[in-house]
Amino acid sequence: MSITQSDVAYTAVATAENGRDGRVATNDGQLDIVVNPPKELGGSGAGTNPEQLFAAGYSACFQGALSVAARNENVDVTGSTVTAEVGIGKNDEGFGIIVKITASIPTVDAAVAKDLVEKAHQICPYSKATRGNISVELNVA
Repeated sequence: MSITQSDVAYTAVATAENGRDGRVATNDGQLDIVVNPPKELGGSGAGTNPEQLFAAGYSACFQGALSVAARNENVDVTGSTVTAEVGIGKNDEGFGIIVKITASIPTVDAAVAKDLVEKAHQICPYSKATRGNISVELNVA
């Protein structure tokens, strides 16, 4: 379900200069970084790249959603981590991305972990935004 502008509690604002080979900064100055294409895509690899930034955001958001799912189920997920791997490659329309999410939840057994990851995937705004648009693989470590 979509939200409307009146539902928005916070808006992040970032501006890029020179696309994938330049600089990205947020309006509040909290993020100001050089971006370069990775060597695998013919770039220098000297800076970060949009896929790394997406992976960072997705993993942080998913970890938050995992915590919400755990609270809803009265499960302790202390010490858990979420890793997002974002792959980029050519497709019929230019380029596309795929995502692999791996959650490590050492405080629970595999069945509970899998259930929590599935529930987090339903809660996470990044998962909602990408659902039906890209392949997202869920794993439990």
